[in-house]
Amino acid sequence: MAEALLNWKGKGRFEAQSAGSRPADRVNAHAIATLEAYHIPWAGRAPRGIDGLEREPWDFVITVCDRAKESCPIFPGQPMLAHWGMLDPAEVEGDEVTKRAAFRDAFLLLSRRIDLLLALPLEKLERMALEARVRAVGDAR
Repeated sequence: MAEALLNWKGKGRFEAQSAGSRPADRVNAHAIATLEAYHIPWAGRAPRGIDGLEREPWDFVITVCDRAKESCPIFPGQPMLAHWGMLDPAEVEGDEVTKRAAFRDAFLLLSRRIDLLLALPLEKLERMALEARVRAVGDAR
């Protein structure tokens, strides 16, 4: 959901890609339904793992779950790293209403954080200040 949100809201300013430490075989149907409910375009990409990401250049690496933070590889070029910890809605148990609510809540939290990221004057901040502010976005609830 974060990839689709940032690519849509960023309007070409960013090229977001997501990966997981233990990717599922396919994107969760609740994630797709949530994106559709908020009219966010989704390209239908299959989930990918983090293997091989260390060979690609990145400006920012933002982890959203603790497993990803713990298993994050070392990236070349020293991208800015931030952790925006949150519950994984795919791990929520319960009936369909509970699961849909978990994905909606995750979507809204990611949306708020991405809005904060996009509001940062990226081109005007020095690297250290920028990295601190991107990390602080993870504190937004």
